[in-house]
Amino acid sequence: MRGYVAVLLVGILVFGAIASGCISSEKPTTPEKVEVSLTGDFVKDVVNIGKALESNGVNEVKFTVWGAGDPNSVMRVYGIVEAAERINKVFNENNINVKIVVDTNYVASFQQLFQDYLSKQPIGQAGDFFVNSYAFIPTLAKEGYILDVTEYAKAYEKELSDFYTPLMEASKWKGKLYGLPQDTEARPLYIRKDVAKCSGFDLTKLEEKVKNGEFTWSDVYAKAKAAKEKGCSEWGLIHRKGSAHPDLIQFIFAFGGTLYDENEDKLVLDVPAVYKWLYVEWKFARDGILPEDIMSWDWAKQIHPAIVSGNTLFDIGGTWYWAEWQTKDYYVDPKTNEPRGLKPEEVDAWFYYTLFPAGEKGQKPVTLSQPFVWMINSKAGAQNPKYDELKDIYQKLAFLMILKASDADINAIHSVISSHLPVRKAAEDLIKDEKWLNDLKNLNIDISSGVKAEIADIVKATVHPINAKFLADVSYMLEYTHLAPSHPKYPALADLFKDAVDKVLRGEMKPEEAVQFLIDRIKADPELSASVKIVGEVPKDWQFP
Repeated sequence: MRGYVAVLLVGILVFGAIASGCISSEKPTTPEKVEVSLTGDFVKDVVNIGKALESNGVNEVKFTVWGAGDPNSVMRVYGIVEAAERINKVFNENNINVKIVVDTNYVASFQQLFQDYLSKQPIGQAGDFFVNSYAFIPTLAKEGYILDVTEYAKAYEKELSDFYTPLMEASKWKGKLYGLPQDTEARPLYIRKDVAKCSGFDLTKLEEKVKNGEFTWSDVYAKAKAAKEKGCSEWGLIHRKGSAHPDLIQFIFAFGGTLYDENEDKLVLDVPAVYKWLYVEWKFARDGILPEDIMSWDWAKQIHPAIVSGNTLFDIGGTWYWAEWQTKDYYVDPKTNEPRGLKPEEVDAWFYYTLFPAGEKGQKPVTLSQPFVWMINSKAGAQNPKYDELKDIYQKLAFLMILKASDADINAIHSVISSHLPVRKAAEDLIKDEKWLNDLKNLNIDISSGVKAEIADIVKATVHPINAKFLADVSYMLEYTHLAPSHPKYPALADLFKDAVDKVLRGEMKPEEAVQFLIDRIKADPELSASVKIVGEVPKDWQFP
């Protein structure tokens, strides 16, 4: 009886609460999503999005951009800041009370930033924009961590037709577009002119000899050895540290190898080409013309100082080195004994540059590009009000931001101050415009005051006709360029390459042992084993040099 009375009392109380409006008798409703279609008219689309936000009570939109790279490539994050300012201007001109605010996170290591993004995206703590290598797109797309912008881009086909096609293709995975190209580069072989002269190395028409495959890595070895033996430099060759991706895999292509089978969608361990690459590294190190511990050298304290001070004849580097040498204090001035950046005239006078030579006779010279891409977090805008209802609005606004960050002048500014190559024809045209270059030098350009302040010192140090000429001179290298495979397991394979290179350099393994090390490690990892095709054998009777 007591139980019956208790239930009856609860029923009466609940009924009273419903009747009084304290408890709703209706089921909770899911917030209705707000959508805006993209038309291809940028101003119209910005206005429509702004009005939709304002009508939903949103007056401030917060985004965060994560980027990485060398010190001069800060436009990878400030390009997004500038895009926000340009969109804010459209809002203001159309009396829309909405403002975009962008926080930046810029670090040196793009590999570490990728790892940070992988760990923080699932818990909603990664940047709304991720500016990094195209090589990471397969992994991020497969996990659903970045936004598929294919449909958004269709509205802007005319604008995007100005971008170089190979770079747009590099921004795709399985036919879907996951971002827009931010920059690209080539990786020249730099040669110190003064060391070459000291050792009797005639650089006359060398570029043509490299193009024709006449000057190969056997010749690089001979010249490097002569430079050291004659006391002209401490080292014959310096190359990058750390990951073997992407600079050093040029050896695979230079020896006629491949890294990817498109038909099977598998990575390839091309045993003959990889063996020859590792043999070259081993031989250079054993003869004391390449530091055996180079993979652990410090960039700022060892690698760049060795290059700019003339302690090596050759360096495997990137086009961005050209600007970095001018803005970082890697060089110690012999007159003052103080560290400083190089002057444009010094870089021009001291460095010759050419394609990465063919591995051997019968092969072709190469270079390698690693386009960086503006990517959008699949949770972009999640920190903002009414995200569930306005998700479509926030994502389309994010797309318009990377589109605006790709404006020709923003891309051209980045290219000039960082020595990266432009991603679109309109930016390339600006770089060739002497008046525009002069205006940039004087900061007489139409960019926001905040961004202008952030890049002022870099502009002062890098904008010079010599540097513009350098970009024009190396542009042809893209005709010889290769891209690393766009495959989710490629970063894991690249890490194995790094370990193998380190072991042969230190003399811990001979080249054939290092190849077997790679094979064993691949087979021991079920995912890698399923993703990597091992082809060929260690060549018998192959000689180098």
